[in-house]
Amino acid sequence: MINPFLSFFKTPYFYLFYFILSTQFLHSFEKFSNYRNYLETDEKYRLIKIVDGLNYPWGMTFIDDEHLLITEKKGNIIKVNIINGKKEKIKHNIKNIINKGQGGLLDIISHNDGFIYFTYSHGYKKESKGIKKFTGKSSSAIARGRIVKNEIKDLQLLLLAQPKLDINKHFGSRLVIKDDIIFASFGERGMGMIAQDVDKHPGSIVRIKTDGTVPDDNPFNLESNKNWLPEIYQIGLRNPQGMTLSPFNNKIYFSNHGPRGGDSIGMVKFSGNYGWKKIAWGGTEYSGRKIGQKALENIYDKPLVIWVPSIGIGNLRFYNGKVFPNWHGDILITAAKINMLIRIDLDGNNIVKEEIILKDKIGRIRDIEINEKGDIFLLSDEYNSGLWKITK
Repeated sequence: MINPFLSFFKTPYFYLFYFILSTQFLHSFEKFSNYRNYLETDEKYRLIKIVDGLNYPWGMTFIDDEHLLITEKKGNIIKVNIINGKKEKIKHNIKNIINKGQGGLLDIISHNDGFIYFTYSHGYKKESKGIKKFTGKSSSAIARGRIVKNEIKDLQLLLLAQPKLDINKHFGSRLVIKDDIIFASFGERGMGMIAQDVDKHPGSIVRIKTDGTVPDDNPFNLESNKNWLPEIYQIGLRNPQGMTLSPFNNKIYFSNHGPRGGDSIGMVKFSGNYGWKKIAWGGTEYSGRKIGQKALENIYDKPLVIWVPSIGIGNLRFYNGKVFPNWHGDILITAAKINMLIRIDLDGNNIVKEEIILKDKIGRIRDIEINEKGDIFLLSDEYNSGLWKITK
């Protein structure tokens, strides 16, 4: 007679039970943040629509007190007057933008050197019978130009990520400029372990000068890092779609998409390694299969915050304005998947409170900017979407 207890181990139910148990064991020693436990803020504010008619906007930057430049993934740059809502299209000749999947014209940032810097997915073409057509391969790209009479002039391509890849996702592509040095986040394009490959750009933070040359103090100049590409500053990222410079400690922070769980915020570090795809910060494959033996390992850089389940994290900003003094020093985070703006109340690197500022009011929130006064501007990444302002 077969023992019923032993026969259980041969059934599909055992394997389901084993998967659940092993997943819980994998996560049991780590502390994750769950947005489902967040309360909505008690802070009073007004939500004002500045402009509509934007189609899948992705990035924005102030060029003066009254005007924002906004990118649309399909390739447009729109100048918006935040006082009266007037929109103007900026002419440009940025070549080979490929708007497929998660690709397109992405981040944009204005710098005090007079240039506008931007990232995009750069498609490659080949000629056949006198006609140039896209090959299907693409790279994350960084370029710059000057605005002259509502047109981008003096266009320069600064960096093309290598190698060319034929998958249209995980471009990353946020920008920060610190001390005339560009930091840019490059996603791993869905290629997983390429993020551990130091002679390939995908899955890294790159660091170049504003003219596209490489700083002498990048990690590749260390004897231990002689195999690193010159532009690479930190490796092991999946899809970093947010980045910001803290006005409080002058450090750069980035957001990173995990797979099924594991969205996070980390700090940019010299010669750092965030661990993807050897670890997944509490996430699993979309099939449910676990990644790695632990959510975190001590040999890799550790995030400041990890979300399980995922929030679809976008851009982030430290609040340093006067409109909402109770939020001074806190991180504001966009979450496209769950249609939220979230506040993380920090004391140093310790989390004091997490709360929802905005929920299900303007759609998939992709980008955030804060002006000198302290008003908060948000972009929703959808068709026929808008620019919104949060103020008193």
